[in-house]
Amino acid sequence: MSKKIAVVPGSFDPITLGHIDIIKRSAKIFDEVHVSVLKNSSKKGLFTNEERVALIKEAVEDVPNIVVHTFHGLLVDFCREINATTIVRGLRAVSDFEYEMQLTSMNKKLDDDIETLYMMTNNKYSFISSSVVKEVAQYDRDVSEFVPANVNKALKEKRENNK
Repeated sequence: MSKKIAVVPGSFDPITLGHIDIIKRSAKIFDEVHVSVLKNSSKKGLFTNEERVALIKEAVEDVPNIVVHTFHGLLVDFCREINATTIVRGLRAVSDFEYEMQLTSMNKKLDDDIETLYMMTNNKYSFISSSVVKEVAQYDRDVSEFVPANVNKALKEKRENNK
């Protein structure tokens, strides 16, 4: 029997507890979950791709079937490369669905064998996004209830280094 492999893609700049919720729940369903940080050279992030990978690895180190790395190019090509048959996407609200549906339709057109699984985030995280967390943290406000402890620390360090 072959392994059930899924990919949870994103920019994760930074990873939030909403992301962690989706990733850990996916790890209960699939044999192997690849948290894949998209390399987007046109977008300047707060954290480098390497920093994001390190922060995510630390935040999910208690779950053995999670692999964290970066990828570039088309997601369906990456899925084929690692033998993943499912893309897991988190939804916070109905407003996320339209954009996600466009991505899913294109991915299905590119590779009909790869399925997309939508997972609703826990209600307590439904209003959290990486951009909102960055915005609040920038003004020296507490974001500890929205991000893992290591990410909260890294956000504080970035803010201190940018003063």
